[in-house]
Amino acid sequence: MSALSPSQQLILIIDPYSTGCMIAQEITKRGYPIMAIWTKGFSDEMKTHVPVSCRDLTYVTEIQDELHWSISDLLRAIDKAKGMAARKIGKEEDYYTIAGCLAGGEAGVDMADLLSEKLGVLSNGAQGDYANRRDKKVQQDLVRQCGMRAVRQSCGEKFEDVEHFLRTEQYPVVLKPTDSAGSDGVKLCHSFEQAREHFHHLLTVEAVNGGYNTQVLCQEFLKGKEYVVDHVSRNGVHKTMMIWVYDKRPRNGSQFVYFGMLPIDPNSDEAKVLIPYTRGVLDALGMKHGPSHAEIIITDDGPCLVEMNCRAHGGDGNWAPLARALTGSYCQVEVTADAYVDEEEFNKIPDVPPSLKAHGLEVNLVSYSKGKVKSMPGFDVIKKLPSFVWLSPAASIGSDVKYTIDLVTSPGCCVLMNSDEKVLNKDLEFIRYLEEINGLFIYETKGESLARPTVSTFGLGSLPTGKKSHHRKTSSIDRPGLLRIMSQDRPELRMGRGLMKRMTTVDASREVVVVTDPYSTGCLICKEIQSRGYKVIALWTKGFSEEMKKHVPLSAGSMDYFAEVDEADDAGETTRALYKAAGAFRIVACIAGGEAGVDAADILSERLLVRTNGAQGAFANRRDKKVQQELLKAAGMRSVRQAAGKEWNESVETFLRNETYPVVLKPTDSAGTDGVKLCHNFEEAKEHFHALFEVEAVNGGYNSEVLCQEFLRGKEYVVDTVSRDGEHKTCAVWMYDKRPANGAAFVYFGMVPIDSASYEAKLLINYCNRALDALGMKNGPSHGEIILTASGPCLVEMNCRAQGGDGNWKPLAQALTGGYSQVEASVDAYLDKKAFNVLPKIPPSPAKAFGQEVILVSFAEGEVVGTPGYDVIKQLDSFVYLETGVSVGSHVEHTVDLVTSVGSVILLHEDEEVVKKDIATIRALEKNNELFTFEKSSTFMRAASAMDFQNLSLSNTM
Repeated sequence: MSALSPSQQLILIIDPYSTGCMIAQEITKRGYPIMAIWTKGFSDEMKTHVPVSCRDLTYVTEIQDELHWSISDLLRAIDKAKGMAARKIGKEEDYYTIAGCLAGGEAGVDMADLLSEKLGVLSNGAQGDYANRRDKKVQQDLVRQCGMRAVRQSCGEKFEDVEHFLRTEQYPVVLKPTDSAGSDGVKLCHSFEQAREHFHHLLTVEAVNGGYNTQVLCQEFLKGKEYVVDHVSRNGVHKTMMIWVYDKRPRNGSQFVYFGMLPIDPNSDEAKVLIPYTRGVLDALGMKHGPSHAEIIITDDGPCLVEMNCRAHGGDGNWAPLARALTGSYCQVEVTADAYVDEEEFNKIPDVPPSLKAHGLEVNLVSYSKGKVKSMPGFDVIKKLPSFVWLSPAASIGSDVKYTIDLVTSPGCCVLMNSDEKVLNKDLEFIRYLEEINGLFIYETKGESLARPTVSTFGLGSLPTGKKSHHRKTSSIDRPGLLRIMSQDRPELRMGRGLMKRMTTVDASREVVVVTDPYSTGCLICKEIQSRGYKVIALWTKGFSEEMKKHVPLSAGSMDYFAEVDEADDAGETTRALYKAAGAFRIVACIAGGEAGVDAADILSERLLVRTNGAQGAFANRRDKKVQQELLKAAGMRSVRQAAGKEWNESVETFLRNETYPVVLKPTDSAGTDGVKLCHNFEEAKEHFHALFEVEAVNGGYNSEVLCQEFLRGKEYVVDTVSRDGEHKTCAVWMYDKRPANGAAFVYFGMVPIDSASYEAKLLINYCNRALDALGMKNGPSHGEIILTASGPCLVEMNCRAQGGDGNWKPLAQALTGGYSQVEASVDAYLDKKAFNVLPKIPPSPAKAFGQEVILVSFAEGEVVGTPGYDVIKQLDSFVYLETGVSVGSHVEHTVDLVTSVGSVILLHEDEEVVKKDIATIRALEKNNELFTFEKSSTFMRAASAMDFQNLSLSNTM
């Protein structure tokens, strides 16, 4: 032990940042002054990278190693600065004696080895192979020379040096600079082309610590769990500080997302393998003094070094409080100080830590959403958890959060610790729950689509003009890009009434039915009509697009109409055109085949003297969503607060300034999902109001009026009804399964049938029937979208036509009722009074089977090269069919609305547990990103131990 007091023993720390600052602070606490030396090329920004816990750290002096200096110049500068620092405190120039020299960060390792050797203090040396021990290629060569498992590799300054390795090694392979910080530029490349591109990239970009890479190392990709083993050494005696394992999982389309770092008990089987291997590596590298952390993967043939970092574990030392609790008193920070300034204390440290004294882990936060942060309520909740120790956010108010695909896109990390493992696990589960429901952040608001499932959702229909598709979509009858897989071994699906010819008219073979704008489910109604012997005339209304005319469900096959008629300038002329087209055939019904055809069907059925809902008085505009609510209000029913305008006017502005936000804006007379948006403030609402007059509606034409409504809170349901002469019969009740996902508040996960005997169904059916009466809906199919609010059911909108979605729900509905759906019942209502009278007023309870529509959600994005999840879904016991617009070559995005959803699956089975199990399987496929195989791109592989989560503008939260 030196006779000098600690205040005279100067410790040099080379490039102190991150955990290096914590070591400097620990040494300072013990009375030793610190001189900071900054190496050539070390950036000014990195010099400011100081953990908040070290914000008061000061150095007696600092030296910048100038570019033109030699090692002798640096030594003279150190000696001069040492003397000046002494004079500054009124001491002689020789007051300070240099007692130690160590690396404060990765970039300082080489200089620390060289200077310590020159200064005659504890040193790992810089002679022979050890002069390049930081070089990752040299590390593997030295380990291999000692007969230990090492990585297959090749290294070079030119691509020609590594080309043979890259052409012969099994992919993927890892490319990284030989001498940069552990996580800097490390990438997993999946092909020769990707590897070549990254090789050249690494030689042209500046390293994170400053300077440029001179060589690139190409290595085999090690498969297995990845561990970090922390040591501190003195005179070749290695003491294990802690062993950690990385919790890495596939998320958001990335194969390697860090979820945390978990401590490993030093008495475990893993530790018994890792500790001797790591110490053997330290000896092979000539590491006799100071801290180190080895990144090691346990492969099928034993532990193998990824790289040895000849410095303290990084990450701002966030792990230090947890490590102290786990060992009972110490961590790598304190023991590093012992190794350099207190040999006696170092000798007292156990060879390996005792069995863990507490339970804890470091949690890397994962974001399943993106946006500009308005507030961070999840962080406030985390700080109140019983196990909470520390939080370091990487996001702040105003910053942009992205989907977490690597450590750079992680929104932060925290440390949890508790003496009770159950409490710890409960807190961890709660954090994961917060992540999944996107509860960490509230983002700056934007207009959110409230679109409901329609035929165009999964690539089955057309989009508004100018709207870009997120994956390849098709709309014609021969849609080659549309995948539709139907189960072929489900005999119960073949039940039903079949092709029955039943009529109450004179002679169906001489009679014709007019269907206005038949598309989507309307095509299925046409097919049902034709199956009963009637002819069908398709009437196309003005503005109905040619693309939508081709929108025929695959289940309908090809459409063959008796005649096709275009709507004329007035109803009289259109009526004459229909009579002419019918010829000798008698027109016996006029039915709406789609949303755009509702008004025409009401007007023409009245003129044709067939069953009609009429088009007189207020009922002339029953499709108008504003009128619907006014009629309900007039009937004394719960209705939506609203205002509408053909232009921006005082009533609209007053409503939008006074209504509680968010509010809903939508066209008054377009298809239910078209242009519907949730706006969160006055400015957004005003902008969307004007935008709706500028875009073409999905069915063609332009919007003439915009409706502004209160936002209804509650579960949303759909009630499918068919009416004849004012008698309403409910065919099905469904509930939309909506949840927050990927940062969006309303993502559709499916449509679930509701038992007709349930309390909610009784409320909904009664309300829906009264609403139909209020709207004068006496005949034909309808589906009411209703939200069950705290004050009872409230209509969102009544669609005076059959439910859409290509009628994909038809086989499920038939199975649930035991044989019929809204499609067959609609034809009964118009053409078969006896059959309609036989139909029950509500569906049977309990249902005859179990099932639901599952809407597929993507938690990843990329170019699709395979769809393995579809193969799994096809094999499910309850599988009926799958329909999707996604195929090989499609680009899939994170699902945030129905446009970005990736398909629809119908599940059906007589055993409810089978359906539940299959739903769980599908949800697991989604969550684990196993629906699709994406085109592989080079993946950055940043080691958590080398990452510093702290944003320099932020502060840690204790």
